This record gives sequence, C-alpha cells and structure tokens, in this order.
Amino acid sequence: MSLSTRITIDPQICHGKPCIRGLRYPVENILELLSSGMGIEEILADYEDLEEADILAVLAFATHLAQVKTFVELISIAPIKTRQALVQ
Repeated sequence: MSLSTRITIDPQICHGKPCIRGLRYPVENILELLSSGMGIEEILADYEDLEEADILAVLAFATHLAQVKTFVELISIAPIKTRQALVQ
C-alpha cells in the first residue's frame, strides 16, 4: 500500500484532517503518541485496527510535511487601536 492509500483526507472524517485509512485515527494523534515515548508495538497493542505500515506511513507523511522549501512567518493582527496609532 502506498502513502496515499494509508493516509487519507476526507472532509467527512475528522473534519478533513489527515487520517489513517479513513479509520478516524488522525495522523496528529499517532504523532503525539510517538513523541510521548510510546513505541510502535505499544500503539499497535492499543489500536488493534492499525498495522505497522500505518505507523510508518504516519512518519513518512510527517517527513514530507517537514520538507517544505519555504516557511511563511505568521504574524498576528495588531489590535485596532495599535493599527490606528501606526497609521498616524
């Protein structure tokens, strides 16, 4: 199975967040489990619907996201009073 069949995005499932095979397991949740120190075998024991290839696909998906070529700085919009002061 390829990455595109393991990680799915469907507006009707989990509000369109990337999920594992449409099973309502968001990629972000599995990444949180891994980053908290859980191992692949522990995750598979807790989530019997998942396969090792699913967890590896989550990691591959995260790798692709991290390989962006350009980062856009996010700026907050200044409150109206501050913006008015800047215009004057």
